[in-house]
Amino acid sequence: MEKFVVHGPCTLKGEVTISGAKNAAVAILPATLLVKGKCHLENVPDISDIRAYYEILQSLGSKITFINKNEVIIDNTNVNSAIASYELTSKFRASYYLLGALLGRFDKVQISLPGGCNLGARPIDQHIKAFEKLGATVEVKSGNVYATRKEKLKGAPIFLDVVSVGATMNAILAATLAEGTTVIENVAKEPHIVDLANFLNSMGAKIKGAGTDSIRITGVSSLSQKSSYSIIPDQIETGTFMVAAAVTKGDVLIKNCIPKHMEPVTAKLIEAGATVEEFESSIRVSMNRKPSAFSLKTMPYPGFPTDMQPQMSILLCVCDGTGMIVENIWESRFQYTDELAKMGADISAHGTTAIIKGVDKLYAAPVKSHDLRAGAAMIIAGLVAEGDTEVYDISHILRGYEDICLKFSKLGANIEYVNDDTNEVNSCD
Repeated sequence: MEKFVVHGPCTLKGEVTISGAKNAAVAILPATLLVKGKCHLENVPDISDIRAYYEILQSLGSKITFINKNEVIIDNTNVNSAIASYELTSKFRASYYLLGALLGRFDKVQISLPGGCNLGARPIDQHIKAFEKLGATVEVKSGNVYATRKEKLKGAPIFLDVVSVGATMNAILAATLAEGTTVIENVAKEPHIVDLANFLNSMGAKIKGAGTDSIRITGVSSLSQKSSYSIIPDQIETGTFMVAAAVTKGDVLIKNCIPKHMEPVTAKLIEAGATVEEFESSIRVSMNRKPSAFSLKTMPYPGFPTDMQPQMSILLCVCDGTGMIVENIWESRFQYTDELAKMGADISAHGTTAIIKGVDKLYAAPVKSHDLRAGAAMIIAGLVAEGDTEVYDISHILRGYEDICLKFSKLGANIEYVNDDTNEVNSCD
């Protein structure tokens, strides 16, 4: 069994460079399927979700050339299949973006229902609604999604019943090569949606309004090759290191990030007593006292991101006073709170609310990564806990953080990768 062993406590100091955005990359990679040619991508994160996507694309007929671990050329000239296997798509949630991309290129598409973190029910009904509005027929049976079109998709008005990042992106993908104009209302506004639109526009798509309440897409007949496109920095990785710096009473310069994307996190860290300095493409976070209590509610962007609430909970675990977190996005996001209780946290979660009373110290314990972001929170908890914290189920963490162990080590953390089955022990420095 694989695990990280975090030897705490420590104080993080130094510089860290943020990788490309996972949530943008998992939509941009399938978006390349809309190009019958080559796409040159830079700043692609080297994480397990992306490596899984490379496998899927290759199984469909893509040729992938690696310039280095973060730069690739994807040649989709000879893609000849629109069937993605269960073995590959079940590994992660974002595989559903294949539906929108492949529908723009093929008459019949089949993918298996996607996997990913267990955060509660995550239906794809809004994705299906968008495809059907554009003229496709969609059927879900026996664990597979079948989408067909009798003719080219046609632009149409689409109103999403709920604000959904996935449905917004899939609708953009499907509408890009559709005939006529598509207007999508009640859309999500996250930075990775803007990045997807910018990527497609760079190759000739006509997409306006990404990042606002309404997106207007004028379909084009084809997309053309472009010299290269660089994926934006990862908003959640940035926030993770911001919180880690504050929790450990450290001083960290976080490079290759977009400060504007971090405003909700920045505001809460300042409220907790951290000093946050913003530069053009970097943020410095420092803390020299016990954090003050605060409360937060997760909301769609530009509200506080749900993917940052597990990390922020660690700050409340060691704060002065009592804080509250209200989760408005995913119904099962508080599974990690039982793990923090093992470490001495005074935390009570019921329904959509967690009440956290600060304690003097956290203590090492064996803990699980229930999902990607909760796994990062367990590492942060280990950084401030007394003793050696063993973090299990680290495959979740590796889905979304490139070289997370190494990056923390370069800031002064003492973390080891351990494989109990092979007796392998690797220092992350």
